[in-house]
Amino acid sequence: MSSLEPTLIVIMTTFPEINQAQSTANLLVTEKLAACVQVLPSMTSTYIWEGELCHESEHLVLIKTLQTNYDALASRLRSLHPYETPEIIAIPAIAVDRDYLLWASATL
Repeated sequence: MSSLEPTLIVIMTTFPEINQAQSTANLLVTEKLAACVQVLPSMTSTYIWEGELCHESEHLVLIKTLQTNYDALASRLRSLHPYETPEIIAIPAIAVDRDYLLWASATL
């Protein structure tokens, strides 16, 4: 990947309900904020919230987009998310298949 090519990132978030995750995925893709969104099956998250240990069933959502879309996507995700403090973590893709990167860039 050359420095002139766009940078693909993967944004991770979680949702408590599959229907919320899927409707958000649909919106992010149709609004061209994400090239692809994957909603994974239920998992258990363990964390501390307001001083209490919590164990909750959630759905991991992986969002593929360009780094230049991060601010707009994060803002939109916060507006759609049911959590007061949603997980929004961007991970840079250190290597991306050229054809996939071209497809993602053209999609967005």
